Amino acid sequence: MPVERSQLQPNLYLVGFMGTGKSAVGRNVAQRLGYQFMDSDQAIEESQGRSIKEIFESDGEAAFRKMEKSFVEAGHPNEDCVVSCGGGLIAQPGILERIQSKGPVVCLLAAPQTIFDRVNGSKKRPLLNVENPLAKIEELLKEREPIYRKAGTEVLTDGRTIADVAAHVMRVYKSETKSWQPK
Repeated sequence: MPVERSQLQPNLYLVGFMGTGKSAVGRNVAQRLGYQFMDSDQAIEESQGRSIKEIFESDGEAAFRKMEKSFVEAGHPNEDCVVSCGGGLIAQPGILERIQSKGPVVCLLAAPQTIFDRVNGSKKRPLLNVENPLAKIEELLKEREPIYRKAGTEVLTDGRTIADVAAHVMRVYKSETKSWQPK
């Protein structure tokens, strides 16, 4: 049941590595809040008329990262929205600070093996189209961990249901929204 409110509220941004549950949890939280849900990867695919995999193959990762930056700047509403950010989106210089200026940020975390188990076999993960995807997950996590750690409140998703994680994220969002100020 959507929450009754009298004024617009800041967006909630879900960040973290692929397979941590950002999209599933984000949809659940958006429904509970009565907010719009947006997935940055899906929005880019829709605007480009092709998959992330196709974008990586034809234009390269750098072009995709520019598309992510455009999404952050102008590709979504400024209020009443839960935004699931692609796993590498905040790894770009300045992007984390930009989304932190738009609303509270929650970072979903999971162990490398959990992530591997969740995404194994997916053809939609171009960065994992390698001989040893688990090793690639570990490598990318090690690279991105410092930025994930400073993104916002961390919520572990290992061994938890979507509903449980969504309830935790809701508590964090409600608490942080009370004191959150645009930057």
